[in-house]
Amino acid sequence: MDNIVSAFTDSIEGRIRQLRPSDLSQFTEHLLRLDRDSRRDRFNGTASDAFLSTYAERCFHDGTTVVGYLGREGHVHGAAELHERPELADTGEIAFSVEPGHQKRGIGRRLFRRLILHAHALDYTRLLVTTHPNNEAMKRLARTFRARLSFSDGSTMGEIELGRPDLEGLTEMQLSA
Repeated sequence: MDNIVSAFTDSIEGRIRQLRPSDLSQFTEHLLRLDRDSRRDRFNGTASDAFLSTYAERCFHDGTTVVGYLGREGHVHGAAELHERPELADTGEIAFSVEPGHQKRGIGRRLFRRLILHAHALDYTRLLVTTHPNNEAMKRLARTFRARLSFSDGSTMGEIELGRPDLEGLTEMQLSA
């Protein structure tokens, strides 16, 4: 696991925090700044500007946890989402997006850590992730967190069993995120 993580420079200069309702426009603007390939990787297909705007609103209105990476200037340049899956007991679904100019710096990994911390706080025992089969960065990130990956219907599906939290590890995650 360490060799995968060390491939990133982990040189983020901003901060990671849960987004507030007043951050909706920032989250929407972040999604709109994703290029075609980033949109495909995040949404497993094409995503129009109108779709992204509606999607952002839906996230903020349906109780989705959205954690953001805010650059020094205060703009959201990366986001991690934790969606409730009420039809699946104790299961959440996660998704990530980092703008192209901010990728390969450890932001996704730190967003992932923060989301796992929040999933533990919500008593989830399992997380699901779905991505485009060509999204190598997401597959690598999911494997870093011990996701079991499978391929079906043109998607890569991952499942992460959370188990019991290691309180010492959670403190470390909280401080490093």
